[in-house]
Amino acid sequence: VQLQASGGGLVQAGGSLTLSCAASGRTFSSYTMGWFRQAPGKEREFVAAIRWSGGSTFAADSVKGRFAISRDNAKNTVYLRMNSLKPEDTAVYYCAAAATRIINSYIRTESAYDYWGQGTLVTVSS
Repeated sequence: VQLQASGGGLVQAGGSLTLSCAASGRTFSSYTMGWFRQAPGKEREFVAAIRWSGGSTFAADSVKGRFAISRDNAKNTVYLRMNSLKPEDTAVYYCAAAATRIINSYIRTESAYDYWGQGTLVTVSS
């Protein structure tokens, strides 16, 4: 499986961006997909995740109410809509895919994911 993230860029605080992650592989629709981010000088952290059906989503407390994850299995693509962006959202954003089921308590854990994209940089100016 290969993941290609895109959509990053420079945006002012309060603005919006939508990230996309295109996946190769015929079994994309069975994967749990996640977004993580790594800010300069910090460890990578969980942002959001979505089950294969799109029926269950998860989000970090820091982005709840501002970010929304969605997926289009027909297009093998997962999205991260980011609204009300803050300077502290500045980071490289990575998409990830899990080929096996992840129980809820591990869905925010990096090691639960098998495949990673190359990352896309989001810079939020104040």
